[in-house]
Amino acid sequence: MIGGGEGAYIGGIHRFAARLDNNYELVAGAFDVDAERGHAFAAKNYIPRDRSYGDYKAMVEAEKNRPDRVDVVAICTPNHTHFPIAKAFLEAGIHVICEKPMTTTIEDAIALHDLAQSTDRFLGVTYTYSGYPMIHEARALVQRGDLGTIRVVQVEYPLEWMATGIELQGNQQAAWRTDPKKNGRGGSIGDIGTHAYHLAGFVTGLKADAIAADLATFVEGRALDDNAHVMIRYQGGARGLLWSSQVAIGQSNGLRLRVFGEKGSLVWHQESPNELHFTPLFGAPTVIKRGRDDLSEATRVRTRTPPGHPEGYIEAFTNLYSSFAAIIRAKVSGGDQSSFAEGVPTSYDGLKGVAFVDAVVDSHEAHNGGWQTPRFV
Repeated sequence: MIGGGEGAYIGGIHRFAARLDNNYELVAGAFDVDAERGHAFAAKNYIPRDRSYGDYKAMVEAEKNRPDRVDVVAICTPNHTHFPIAKAFLEAGIHVICEKPMTTTIEDAIALHDLAQSTDRFLGVTYTYSGYPMIHEARALVQRGDLGTIRVVQVEYPLEWMATGIELQGNQQAAWRTDPKKNGRGGSIGDIGTHAYHLAGFVTGLKADAIAADLATFVEGRALDDNAHVMIRYQGGARGLLWSSQVAIGQSNGLRLRVFGEKGSLVWHQESPNELHFTPLFGAPTVIKRGRDDLSEATRVRTRTPPGHPEGYIEAFTNLYSSFAAIIRAKVSGGDQSSFAEGVPTSYDGLKGVAFVDAVVDSHEAHNGGWQTPRFV
């Protein structure tokens, strides 16, 4: 693991997810920009001193020549560091699991995707919410034709945690997320809007044809957007609306997806993740609950506990990690990857996310809300 040390929220989530299905062992890392803090963290996690590194460069050089070298590295660092770290490990022949957004520039995203392809190394991107079982059930409903032709997609991701200038009060997580040099061109749209965009495309299978965006920065002095409204025209004629906000008071983690087709609709809310609401045309609304035997295979294999025993965010994250492990094992053994790769966010999904942010900011800046076509969809 790179980053994710003491006090880093997302590092702990990655470690929980890696351990839950017993697919990974944490054996090495460069956990902190302060080498001594990193070594102390490594010791607390029972990692030998000779595999606790001062930085990722030292780790690459040491690990690539070890007979027991790491199989995969998890990158849990701020956005602007993803590209050089991922590039170094891919070039060393080591698989990569990377936080989103994959990079901060479209040029770096293209280069990283191409490098993963040319080295035949796996590069997974942690679009966490596509790991939820009921999101796979929603995807199955769409693929089965239960909604008919999709007409309207509405997805929102509102948060309240940055409703004030906490980046000026010592909050390091907020500080780098509001710094264009570290976070990239998009604020809320890059941090959480990319999650919403990926989720909408993952469930519906739709690809954006053009977008029109309106960005706002409500907290005085903040350099990046903290609220975004995006209209989306999808290929084939469907219409979409995406809202991301870091200043929505009262919203803890309000990711919500609504899909409307010619034959029915579905609604899923991240804060009630074990339920999917489906309404057929001229029929009664139905609440589909996780754990039922009649759900799709993709849903059932991502479920661990019986009906009525809730599963949530950690389990969804684990589903990604377990899928990543299956693909990496197939690559190592030379086995067929096709059954594992379906629905797993890879480098191309990371590339699409960066292209989306670019198109949103271009629309807002250059055309004052005019339509833009993402370079990759």
